[in-house]
Amino acid sequence: QVQLAESGGGLVQAGGSLRLSCSASGSTFGISAMGWYRQAPGNECELVAVITSGGSTNYADSVKGRFTISRIKKTVNLEMSSLKPEDTAVYYCYGRRFNQEYWGQGTQVTVSS
Repeated sequence: QVQLAESGGGLVQAGGSLRLSCSASGSTFGISAMGWYRQAPGNECELVAVITSGGSTNYADSVKGRFTISRIKKTVNLEMSSLKPEDTAVYYCYGRRFNQEYWGQGTQVTVSS
């Protein structure tokens, strides 16, 4: 089993920045990808960014150029800048190990206009 613990998030004004972090613990050997998804009220959960163990990244079009994902060992970070009200959502850390997917509890990000 893999446990994912998120930190960061909170309330920020539009145009501001926030950093999310997620640390993996437990059976972490073999984690092939980590990343972030988000879900806004009334919307489906959507991919924000993901990074593989090889360093390849994938971003949602809506965050390209504004968000940066990075990974150091068992921790994945999401640097968010130029935040917009539409970035308001619960952000979930994601991890994939072999054929299993793991999720964090979620952290709220609220961007005020």
